[in-house]
Amino acid sequence: MADAISESEIQSKLGELERWTRNGDAIERTFRFAAFMDGIEFVNRLARAAEAADHHPDIDIRYTRVKLGLTTHSVGGLTALDFDMASQADRLAGATAE
Repeated sequence: MADAISESEIQSKLGELERWTRNGDAIERTFRFAAFMDGIEFVNRLARAAEAADHHPDIDIRYTRVKLGLTTHSVGGLTALDFDMASQADRLAGATAE
């Protein structure tokens, strides 16, 4: 099981990520894609990565926007797993998202 990280660690890790914000015990980002199917393809890639990591984001799909929320429910807060998944999401979105 992952351990919750300190507030200073959260702020440091957030500083390493672009476009991610904190919302309570979660971090969030909205990805925008040129077309609906681009967003769906991103979600499919992300779903495979999340399943492999056994760490699953909250996903909200709205046409060309995909909003992700990450938190570690089992510890009731943020862990290194959340920031690892955020970095992975950024890589998977690549140049197709803004």
